Amino acid sequence: MPSSDGRRTPSVTDVAARAGVSVGTVSHVLNHPERVRPATREKVEAVIEELGFTPNANARTLVAGRSSTLGLVVADLGNTLFVEIARGAQREAYARGTTLLTADSDNDDDLQATHLEFLDRTRVAGVLLSPMADPGTTVDRARRHGTPVVLVNYDTGRDDLCTVLVDNDRVGHLAAQHLLGLGFRRLAFVGANHTHLQPVRDRLAGARRAVAEAGGRASLLEVATEDVRPSGGRAAGREIAAMPARRRPRAVIAVTDLLAMTVVQELLAAGLDVPGDVAVMGCDYDTRGWGGAVPLTSVHLTGQEVGRAAVRLLLEEAAHEAGHVHRTVVVAPQLVVRASSAGDRAPSPDALDATPPVPHLP
Repeated sequence: MPSSDGRRTPSVTDVAARAGVSVGTVSHVLNHPERVRPATREKVEAVIEELGFTPNANARTLVAGRSSTLGLVVADLGNTLFVEIARGAQREAYARGTTLLTADSDNDDDLQATHLEFLDRTRVAGVLLSPMADPGTTVDRARRHGTPVVLVNYDTGRDDLCTVLVDNDRVGHLAAQHLLGLGFRRLAFVGANHTHLQPVRDRLAGARRAVAEAGGRASLLEVATEDVRPSGGRAAGREIAAMPARRRPRAVIAVTDLLAMTVVQELLAAGLDVPGDVAVMGCDYDTRGWGGAVPLTSVHLTGQEVGRAAVRLLLEEAAHEAGHVHRTVVVAPQLVVRASSAGDRAPSPDALDATPPVPHLP
C-alpha cells in the first residue's frame, strides 16, 4: 500500500525478507517478544527501525487475539474523582507499555453498557469499569467473551471479580471525626436520603459511627435533598439557615462537594458566617465545588492511586487468566482541611456548643 507521499509502505513480509526470518518470527517479535531469542529479536527490531515499519494495530489484534489496549468506562468525567482515576490509570498503563481508551457514561446505565460492549467487540486486553449501580449482565457478557473486567469504586460483593475501592465508610468517619475534634456537637449530614448510591450509603454509615463513638455527647441530623448536585444543596441550606440558633446544626457534612458549595452559598445569603455560625465540609474532593467565597474542607479520595491499582490488577488478570486469584484493594482517603470548617484556626470556646468537647478520636 502506498503512503501519503506516494512511496510504498513496508509490510511485515518486507521486514521478514530483510531480516532473513519468517513472517511468524516477526509476528512473535511484535506480539510475544519473550518467545524470540535475544539475537534474533534485536536483528528484527533493527530492520523494523531501518525500514520505518509501523505495525497495523488491527492486524496485530487478529494475530494476538487481543490488543494491548485497555478500556476505562467511568460514571462522570465532570467529577474530579473520575478524572483522577483516569489520570492514574493512564499513567500506570503507559508505564507498563499499554494504552488506555477512556469513555464517559454520564451517569447513564444504557450508555455505560454501550461503551462496555464496544470495548468488548474491539477485543481490548481488559476493561476498568467505574459504575454508579451494579453493572450485572454487561460485565458477565464481556467476561464470557474473554475480556477481563476490574470494577472501580463500586463493590458488588462478588468474589469472582477484582475490585478497587475507596473506603467510603472511612470518608464519612473522617469527616465527622474532624468536626467532632473541633468541638462541634450538633452535626448534620446533607444528602442522607440517597442511600441507593453506594458511596452515599457508606459515607453516612461512617458518619453515624463516629457520632456513636462520641458516647451520646453528639447528634447527627440527617437532611434529605432532591439530588446530590448543586440544586439539592440550595433547599438544604435554606432549611438549615431557617432553624432557630439553639437547634441549628453547628457543622454540616455534605455527601458531595457540590452540595456543600450550595449549602455554603445559602448560609452566607441568610447572613450566617461560615464557619463561625455553621461549619461546612464536603466528602468527595470535587474541584467543581471549590468556586465559592469560602475554601471548602473535603476528603481526598486519592483517585490516582485507585486508577493505578486497578490497572495493575487488570494486567495481572490478563496475563494469568487461568491461575488468577481475584481480590479487592481498598484505598484510604485523606482529610484536607480548609477554611469552611476551621477557618484560620479551631473555633473559639464561645462558638462551640455548651457541652464538653469530644476528645479527638483516633
